[in-house]
Amino acid sequence: MEHFQNDDLEYIVDDYYDFDDFEHDDLFAEPEPRRDTADFDSFDSDFEDDFESKKPKTDTSAVEARNGKDIQGIPWERLNFTRDKYRETRLRQYKNYESLSGSREGMEKECLQVEKGNAFYDFQFNTRLVKSTIVHFQILAYAMASVSINCKALGLMMLLRNLLWATSKHDVYLMQNYSVMHWSSLLRKGKEVLNVAKPIVPNLKRQSQQLSRVQISTMAVKENLMVAGGFQGELICKVSVCFGALRVMAANNDAQIRVFDAETFSTLNRFSFDWSVNNTSVSPDGKLLAVLGDSTDCLIADAQSGKVTGTLEGHLDYSFASAWHPDGNILATGNQDTTCRLWDVRKPSQSLAVLKGRMGAIRALKF
Repeated sequence: MEHFQNDDLEYIVDDYYDFDDFEHDDLFAEPEPRRDTADFDSFDSDFEDDFESKKPKTDTSAVEARNGKDIQGIPWERLNFTRDKYRETRLRQYKNYESLSGSREGMEKECLQVEKGNAFYDFQFNTRLVKSTIVHFQILAYAMASVSINCKALGLMMLLRNLLWATSKHDVYLMQNYSVMHWSSLLRKGKEVLNVAKPIVPNLKRQSQQLSRVQISTMAVKENLMVAGGFQGELICKVSVCFGALRVMAANNDAQIRVFDAETFSTLNRFSFDWSVNNTSVSPDGKLLAVLGDSTDCLIADAQSGKVTGTLEGHLDYSFASAWHPDGNILATGNQDTTCRLWDVRKPSQSLAVLKGRMGAIRALKF
C-alpha cells in the first residue's frame, strides 16, 4: 500500500518502571531522577562509541552487564527488594486468565521436567530509544485473530496480539502508537514502515474503501510482504515487490479463515469452522493448516480445501499459537492452559510431549 509519513506522533522514551502488580510499599528508597527524552530520528549512528554517547542512562551495554548492571537498567540497589524477590512475588501473585475453568492437577503430571541453568543467548545491549505499544493482552477478542502468510509454500504464522515480529536476529518490527516501526540492532536506528494514524487510501483501483486511524492489533512480516490486522477486523497488506504468487490467510472471530491474493487482494477461498479461529499456520510444504481457536481441540486441515483431516486433543483451554518444525511432521501448539504441546501430525491421537510455561497462556511459539 502507500507509504505514510508520521508527522503528528512522538516517539516517547521514559524511565517509568511499572510495578503496579507488585504489592509492596515504598518501592523506591529515593526518587528516581528523570532524564531527557531522546530524539529517535536523530539517533542514526552506526558506531558503538556514538551509541554509548547518545544512549539514555537506563540503557545497558554488554560491558556494563558483565560488570553487574541490570540488563533492563532497573536500579534494584535503590529498591527495597531484589530482582529475584520481585520475580518470585510476581509469579506467586499472577492469576492466569482462563476461558474454561477446571482442574489442572493432571496436566502438571504430564509436563516434562526441564533442566534449568543453560545459557542460550549472549546479552548485547538494551535500549529504551524505541518503545512498543500494546493496548490489551487479548485485543483481538473482538476482531481479526490471526494471519498466516503462505509464500511459495513457505508458511508463516501470525499470533493473537502479535505486535512484535523478528525477521532475523537483528531486524525487529514493532507497533508504536499508530505506526509500524523497523528497528535494526546493527545500525542502532529505526524507520517507520507503515502509518495508520491518518486515512489510508488503497492503491488498487478496484478498492475504493478508505480506512481511518486503524488500531493495529496483530501483524506479520516476511521478506517483501507485511500484513497488519486491525481491532475492527481491518486487514492491511503492504507489498514492496511482488514475485510470484503470495497468499495471505486471515483467521477471524467469525469462525472463518480467508485466503487472499496478496497482489490483487482478491479472495481466493474461505474455510468455515465451529468456533472462533485465533491462529492458523501453514506446514513447510504448504499442504496442511493448523487451525486453533476457542476450543480445546486443535485441527489439522487441507490447505487447499479446508477439509479437516485430523484432530489434536489434550489441551484444557483455548489455543493461541502454533509452529511447524521444518520437517513438516512435528507441530507445536500454545494454549491458555499455560502449556505447549508437541504433536506428530502423522499420529495425532496423543501429544508427544507437554512443556509447562512459567506464568500465563502460551501465545508465541517458534522452532
